[in-house]
Parts: sequence; C-alpha cells; structure tokens
Amino acid sequence: MNASAQGIPGLPDLTHPHELVQFGTQVLKGSLLIVFLVIALGIAIALVSFSLRRNSLEQSVFFGEWAIHYSQILKGLQHLALILVLLVTGFFLCSTLSNRYHYWEQARVAQVAETVAGDKLEQTAPQVRYVAQEPYTYTTRVKDKIVKVNDTQQVNRFLTLAGSQIQVKLKQSVDVKGRSSIYLVDYAAEYKVINQLKDINSFFFEAPPPNGYSLLARYKVERDRTQLQQTNPGDYGFPFRLEPGAETTFRVTYEAQGGPRWVYNAAGQLLSKFRLTAIANFSPVDFASGIVPINIKNDRGSTEFTWIFDDNVSVKNPFGVFTNTAPIRNTGIIPRLLLLAPAIFLWWILLLYLSLQMNLKNIAIAGGIFFACLLTLTYLGRLISPQLVWTMISLVLLTLMWGLGSNRRASLAAIVCTIAGAVLPVFGLLVPYSGLTLSLAGLLSAVWLAVRHWYGWQTSPAE
Repeated sequence: MNASAQGIPGLPDLTHPHELVQFGTQVLKGSLLIVFLVIALGIAIALVSFSLRRNSLEQSVFFGEWAIHYSQILKGLQHLALILVLLVTGFFLCSTLSNRYHYWEQARVAQVAETVAGDKLEQTAPQVRYVAQEPYTYTTRVKDKIVKVNDTQQVNRFLTLAGSQIQVKLKQSVDVKGRSSIYLVDYAAEYKVINQLKDINSFFFEAPPPNGYSLLARYKVERDRTQLQQTNPGDYGFPFRLEPGAETTFRVTYEAQGGPRWVYNAAGQLLSKFRLTAIANFSPVDFASGIVPINIKNDRGSTEFTWIFDDNVSVKNPFGVFTNTAPIRNTGIIPRLLLLAPAIFLWWILLLYLSLQMNLKNIAIAGGIFFACLLTLTYLGRLISPQLVWTMISLVLLTLMWGLGSNRRASLAAIVCTIAGAVLPVFGLLVPYSGLTLSLAGLLSAVWLAVRHWYGWQTSPAE
C-alpha cells in the first residue's frame, strides 16, 4: 500500500486497537480524578460542619449555604462531564473519520494516477544510418620519438527522413486483471528516404518496435512493397542500397499491446513533411505532453488527433494520446472539517446554553444528532457533492432542533442558534469562501446573543 495513503500522521484512529486501549485508559484516569475531587469537596464540607457542631446556628447557616453550593456544583459537574464526554468522544470519532476519508481520497488519487502514469507504449522514430570514413590524427611513440599519425576511422552518421506518414489505431481493454487498462495498437507508417550524399550508397534502415509492449505481432518492414527479412533475432536494422539522388519508401506495420498510453518519440530528429494520425476508439481520451494537435475530430465515440509538421520542426518531448480522467479537486476539505467539528460543536452548545434552559437529556440528544449528521456527511459526501449533502442534512437538523424549545420563541431561539453555531460554520468549511461564511456565522451569533440578553427576548415564562 502506498505510504501516502495511510492516513494523517499523528492523528488518533480508533480503528487501531492499541490507540483504542490507550484512549480507554486515559478516560478512566480522568474520570477517577473528577470523582476524587468531588468526594474530597464533600469530605471538606462535612469536616467544617463537624467542627461547628457546638454552635448549631452557625452550623445550620454554613451547612445550608454550602449544601446549596455543593448541589449546584454537582449539577454543573454533571453538565460539564456530559459535554466533555460528548466532546472527547466526538473528537476521536471525527479524527477516525478524518483518517478514513483521507485514506479514501489518497487511494482514489493513486488509482487515477495509475491510469495516466507508469507503463506506456513509446514508438521511436526510425533512423537511416550509414557508415562514413573520417580522417583523424593521433600520436604514438616510436623508438623514443613522438610520431604523429594520420589515419581514418569509421563513424556512424544518419540521414534525415524526407517524409513520415503515420496512422495508429488505438483500442482500450479494461478487463485486464491487475491493470487499470491496456492499449491495443494497430500501427502503419510510411517513411520516405532521399539519398542526398554523393559518395555513399549503403545504408541501414533501423525501425525498432515500440518500447513497453507486452505483445508484438505481425511486425513487418517493407521497401517499395517488398518485405525485408531480419538477419538476426532482435535486430531491427535492415541494410539497403540507394544511389545518390534517388529516393525510396519504407512501410512499417505491427500490432502491439501495452500500457495505457501511446506516444511517438522523434529521438532528436528534425521532422519534415510529417503527419501523424492517432484514432482512439474509446473515451475519454486526450493528447499527451502538451503538444497540441493540428486537428481533433470526434466521430461516433472515437476521437481522431492529427499532428502535421511541414519543414524542420524539432519536438523535444514524446507526444501522443492517453486515457483522460476527470480531475480530482477539493481534496482535504472533509478531513479539515472533521478535525474542526468538535470546536464547532462546543460553540453550538455554548450558544444553546446562553439562549435556552438545557438539561442533560437535551444535551445528549443534541450532541448525538450533531455527530450523526457529520457521519452522514462523511459517507454521503463520497457519492454526491458535500455542499448538497450538508444542505439536505441541515434541513433535517433544523427540523429536529425545532422540538428543543418549549414554546414558539424557544424553538425560534434553537433554530437561530443551530444556524449560527452549526449549519453556517460547517457549510463555511465546505465552500471556497470559508472566511466570509465563518465571519457571517460569528456576526449572527453575536447579534443573536445581544438581542437575547439586552433587548428582553423571553424564551420561557420562568425567565
């Protein structure tokens, strides 16, 4: 498995057993600490009350006040403990979902990358080679004397192709085990050669098959409709004679199977009277290496690319076609949202506490609904647009939050708090204009709290 698709480094994941055990141990230690603090406070109150047993009036006053305070502290600790449980549990749930979603995104990117990278069929332009005699000079020692010797040596030189007419038909097979796809190539090319030399008439036409093929069939080289025979296995150089000023034509054909790309490599040659037509009988497909074709024609599910170079054109990179894939955009948005979700939950609960009379049951139900909505967003967001998913989830969330209030005003307060504290912040992290959306959510929260506490907005008769 690719190391980049293992999740976010350092982020806890409850699907890992050792992290789950570590999390349970830490929760147990924290719970014991809170229990000990509460018991210690109760013992301290009992000791002070026992020390005032001789003065019954002071004892009754002190015990009555501290009993009320202790009861309020216990009630507040219950709310705090429940919020901490929801917050910590929600954090580990969101971190686990964030890791899973990050892994899914990276695996999807790797899968798409396999279809446009890796193996490929690369056809190299043929070369016309000849051997020339060139003078060269070297020095040697003869009887303690340095002697300069003039000699000749054989060097390889190449003729430039006078013309290239190439047609390649591509089919794609996706039903191949262990491969994203392979190309089935039908290649046919005619190359014109003109001998512009005055004293050389012996040449070699070197036409290698494509690099990266897994199967090569019906490979054939013809000169003026006469097939040339290979002299040695694996040797794709064919000797021929051509008188000065004369011209001849070679035809190269074959069928091949290979990787999910096909490109033509000019091998540093200048291209003259060059025409390449690539017909891909599948879609989507696009041209490779950024060498823009002269013409692109779509007809009945096939796409025809045509490159034409008239005179002395140098093409540095191999060019051809590959299976096009839709670009993967907006990666990392859901993992970022899930990491910030506990903070959004805390802000939403704070708004509800400042606006309504909340009890433990309502807090537990609201927290469960919030994280259930995030769980739904995480998995439905893989199928359709996350923005659309959250819009639908928000309608359900607002409908459920209407029942949180005991009257119409309280229900409206719950709706406003949910919009400002949950719906807009989550939506703001899903859209490109996150800063603007979060600013609007913060402004709405501040305005609501000001109206609620400064302008006498009553949400319940008991207030």
